[in-house]
Amino acid sequence: MLETLLEFWKQDEETAPNLFAWRTTPSRAAQTHPFPTDLPVSLREALSSRNISLLYSHQLTAWTHARAHRNVILSTGTASGKTLAYNLPVLAKMIEDSQARALYLFPTKALAQDQLSTLHNLKPEAWDLTTAIYDGDTPQPHRSTIRKTARVVLSNPDMLHTGILPHHANWGDFFTHLKFIVIDEAHTYRGVFGSHVANVIRRLKRVAKFYGAEPQFILASATIGNPKELAETLIEGPVELVDNDGSSRGERHFIIYNPPITNASLGLRKSSFLEAVRLTNNLLAHDVQSVVFARTRRSVEILLTHLHSNNSIADTRKSTNEYSNIGSPIRGYRSGYLPLQRREIEQGLRDGSVKTVVATNALELGIDIGGLGAAVMVGYPGTIASTRQQAGRAGRGELPAVSVLVASPNPLDQFLAHHPEYFFERSPEMALVNPNHLLILLEHLRCAMFELPFQRGEGFGSISDELVDEYLEFLVSNQEAHFSNEKYFWMRDAYPAANISLRSASPQSVVLHTTADNGQPSIVGTVDGESANWMVHPGAIYMHEAQQYLVQQLDLENHIAHLAPVGLDYYTEAQQESEIQILSVNDQIVVRGGEKAYGEIQVTTQVVGFRKLRWFTNENLGQEPLDLPPSELQTTGYWLTLSESALKSLRDAGLWTNDPNDYGPDWQKIRLAVRKRDQFKCQVCGALETNREHHVHHKTPFRAFIQNGVLDREQANRLENLTTLCPSCHRKVEQNVRIRSGLTGLGFVLGNLAPLFLMCDAGDLGVFAEPAWSAVNGQPSIVLYDLVPAGIGFSEKLFELHDELIRRAYELVSECACEDGCPSCVGPGGENGYGGKAETLAILKELL
Repeated sequence: MLETLLEFWKQDEETAPNLFAWRTTPSRAAQTHPFPTDLPVSLREALSSRNISLLYSHQLTAWTHARAHRNVILSTGTASGKTLAYNLPVLAKMIEDSQARALYLFPTKALAQDQLSTLHNLKPEAWDLTTAIYDGDTPQPHRSTIRKTARVVLSNPDMLHTGILPHHANWGDFFTHLKFIVIDEAHTYRGVFGSHVANVIRRLKRVAKFYGAEPQFILASATIGNPKELAETLIEGPVELVDNDGSSRGERHFIIYNPPITNASLGLRKSSFLEAVRLTNNLLAHDVQSVVFARTRRSVEILLTHLHSNNSIADTRKSTNEYSNIGSPIRGYRSGYLPLQRREIEQGLRDGSVKTVVATNALELGIDIGGLGAAVMVGYPGTIASTRQQAGRAGRGELPAVSVLVASPNPLDQFLAHHPEYFFERSPEMALVNPNHLLILLEHLRCAMFELPFQRGEGFGSISDELVDEYLEFLVSNQEAHFSNEKYFWMRDAYPAANISLRSASPQSVVLHTTADNGQPSIVGTVDGESANWMVHPGAIYMHEAQQYLVQQLDLENHIAHLAPVGLDYYTEAQQESEIQILSVNDQIVVRGGEKAYGEIQVTTQVVGFRKLRWFTNENLGQEPLDLPPSELQTTGYWLTLSESALKSLRDAGLWTNDPNDYGPDWQKIRLAVRKRDQFKCQVCGALETNREHHVHHKTPFRAFIQNGVLDREQANRLENLTTLCPSCHRKVEQNVRIRSGLTGLGFVLGNLAPLFLMCDAGDLGVFAEPAWSAVNGQPSIVLYDLVPAGIGFSEKLFELHDELIRRAYELVSECACEDGCPSCVGPGGENGYGGKAETLAILKELL
């Protein structure tokens, strides 16, 4: 089993040298307590019938706080029993008060389904307790019955915002007797989405108060840096933090695995995908149930295909037109799979028939899949909190478990592999929200006024009554509201919630159609509208549970893609081009070292073609152009442009690495000599030149030969420092020896600092660093822009904060203890490259 495999890895010549870090957390006994004396007898019996006879310490603490009418946030590890901790006080109240109601909010529909089955396991019908889901999938005929009879309603913030609060009159009885609001996975409510949700909760409390209710809140969160602060911002009330995790835990191993070097002179490492597949096959062979996390949907399918090809189970089922994985012990799990398929995979994980699941972060949230023996992460998930959440998927009670982070060639992954202490010793990131962001707040004031007229002098959450009156007067002057008898009334016909998306505005999903063996049309899955152009363009190979489909037609007007099942030896990779144009400048000011500005911009992304890549070798089999409409994001941006005088002083100091390389007058002759010497063959993959010349690459980077501002071109261009590479291998090698320019480093640090000033999530902002941006006459620039259509004011705020942002960036980079760039300051360079810390500091000094 697992212990045998871990011993094997320590001895195995193919594995042991690549174990860059191995941390073991000893097992921990459960801290348990008898049931509290005030636990209703019938609930005690229901728990006993489920073989639960004691409570963990954190479950008892949560019970004590809840019974004392205090709001609670639970922040304990994955699979520590948070669900039972919030269900107990709610069910006790339902048993004691036959009229009591509760509302459960989950960030996804799948989680609501999962938690409904958990509630049903406690047999609530014994207490005449109806539980029901009320979301966008709830059939219309069932809705009025649920509103009248359900005592526990499970929903999501989007449905509460558009389907429940605007129609609260239909829910009068429910709101009158509302005693508890449970908010699960609270850590997902951050950034723009979290700021919207905080305002939906303000509206919920306002409507409840109208019906005479003052519900208590119980929140549950994964491990983040600020659970209590987040909870208190979301519900605007005092909250007790419960983080004394009393659940038992077996021994836990966390391994950072860095694939072996395959070409020492170029620093190339073996594919993280292939190594993850090898380690996962080891887990399968030792009968260890595991989850493999990949960063993207395509990665999930590529890993699945590799796993199936290495395991004979695939071959017994394979036919060109039917490649059903039902019954297979290796499954995929990601967005785009149909709900029934997901439920079936979750069930397979619980009953053990599914041994390995390859998933995106869709499985990161607390869907009950039991405890697994291992979690393999292919590439760093992006944040410490996310990594801990994914690693926490491994572990079943007191049995040992292992989590393996397989480092990709990405500079961030390589930094963590070489500096594991950075990962182990840092606390998880904070979740930031700003409910008082003016544009978001105004949208929800409109919704709140539609739900119930505002009395003059009535506050809204923590916003003072004077300020609320000021905003409402603005809506009156805009002819959206009417003031009469000391009240503000909504005037428009449409109800405002319908036009406000709590999440990013993604166009309608595209449905994927194919024809089954019997000639009947069938649906493979769905793709969100934003991703359709690059995932299901004509000629794309779309993969679903490791079955290949060739996209024959993409009908964007009707939101349909037509697919045919195939069995080809290649997959496809879309090629995108992006550019940013300035539409209008709202303000522009000369600052030290350059110019700052903000205004409206257009970010245009277009899929212009695709490459066909052979399975397993990634050999490029050719490219095809595409003529697809561009996707355009019209938003607001803040940009900073360096002046000519700043550039001159950086160049004079030899601290500007963004000018194109001048390889000298003999470069073409040298290139030809190197390619001839190498027989016009790529020195990594062996591919011969075709109609396109191979690249010639400097093993030690060209810019590394600059000393005190002087370039030694002769040394850089020595034949022994040059090698022939095909474009595909060249890209991989460049990542390894990447010299992070000062401008890229500046973009990295500003992109990481800005969310702290704006109280938003890093995913709410786009960052663009361009040494010759055409929109500003080819000057070096950095653009930070809102990833929300039309923008929500981040760029104006950054424009105002410019001086402080630059000062803080300088402090952060100069005080960072790293030698040459790390994820905390300017970002790392490639594994054998340079991080550009000195160049970034030089630019910041010019701007200070």
